[in-house]
Amino acid sequence: MGLIRRLAELGFTKGARVRVLHSSPPGPVLVMVKGSRIALGRGVAMRVMISLQEVI
Repeated sequence: MGLIRRLAELGFTKGARVRVLHSSPPGPVLVMVKGSRIALGRGVAMRVMISLQEVI
């Protein structure tokens, strides 16, 4: 439950838009959520569930 709470504190909530800024193995994944850039370890990033939307 700690990971879910921590991700929510960082802005990863239902409906939040997440944009991948940089992803280069084996390093962390850099994302933008609610105007903040956040680096997530690959193990954590793999646990974040997203749905893709068409970009206009």
